[in-house]
Amino acid sequence: MPTEPASASPLSHQTVLVTGGGGFLGGAIVRLLTARGDSVRSFSRARYPRLDTMGVDQVQGDLVDTQALHKACQGVDLVFHVAAIPGVWGPYDAFYQTNVLGTENIIRACRDNGIGRLVYTSSPSVVFDGRDMEGGDESLSYPSGYQTHYPRTKAMAERRVRQAADDRLRTIALRPHLIWGPGDNHLVPRIIQRARRLRRVGDGQNKVDTIYVDNAAHAHLLAAEKLALRPELSGRAYFISQDAPILLWDMVNAILAAADLPPVTRSISVASARRVGAALEWIYRTFRLPGEPQMTRFLAEELSTSHWFDIRAAKEDLGYRPLISTEEGLDRLRRWLREEKPYS
Repeated sequence: MPTEPASASPLSHQTVLVTGGGGFLGGAIVRLLTARGDSVRSFSRARYPRLDTMGVDQVQGDLVDTQALHKACQGVDLVFHVAAIPGVWGPYDAFYQTNVLGTENIIRACRDNGIGRLVYTSSPSVVFDGRDMEGGDESLSYPSGYQTHYPRTKAMAERRVRQAADDRLRTIALRPHLIWGPGDNHLVPRIIQRARRLRRVGDGQNKVDTIYVDNAAHAHLLAAEKLALRPELSGRAYFISQDAPILLWDMVNAILAAADLPPVTRSISVASARRVGAALEWIYRTFRLPGEPQMTRFLAEELSTSHWFDIRAAKEDLGYRPLISTEEGLDRLRRWLREEKPYS
């Protein structure tokens, strides 16, 4: 997968830990770090041969395993905490253990090992209250409640990261929205695999932010550098995106086109989608079905509302600009899908 060459940094040649380094975003961060000469360590449950070929030191373990985390953090200068459990369905305890307790363990391991900087991968869903968010910024408050466990636990974790900021540990939380690109194991395959069953929810006029994976990785490296140079940024959260809001269903259709699949042409009203979601939630809970429902009430709201953000703060404080346009990213995705055929 192509990645922009990383420019030399005055803070390069560090020892850096990436949790979830074998994953989609974590892997992109690892590639940028190794390209600029850092010594990289990955902490994941599995072992990834492609990381071995890159010379990445791999420590296997779970985020709730404090001993394994302590080992992974020894001799480290900087941590990118990317690993999490995503999704709109599943038991609360699984989300809480990984997303909240795992983050608390990372913070503790940073302190125990004298690590001075922690960059946390959060999500804009931590401020989503079910209504349109158009041009919102970092002044948006956390809602009083959440409809599903992922945003609830990500918000809890983000708060812990921000509250941990002090003169010994500098922290930043980044909120990338809808990460996509070659190697995607979440958004793109879900769209492609459900192509023939997809229905547009609502009138299709809702705009969203997205972010190409290499842009998201680039933002993480910028955040780490700025933490070292500007301690006053510690404890803050930042939205990051392509800086080009797009109609959600235009983006879905662009991804389908990249996979040589026809666009979504059928639709369902928001009210109907909510009713279907509520019914499926009841069925899955009652009969304890495996997997996740095709529709939930939360998903109906996500698919029918606008959620795009003013990223002026990331531009001014972090120097962030998307390096790869949406058009170029889609070209890269198309080539990758044709060459690798990853979901066939």
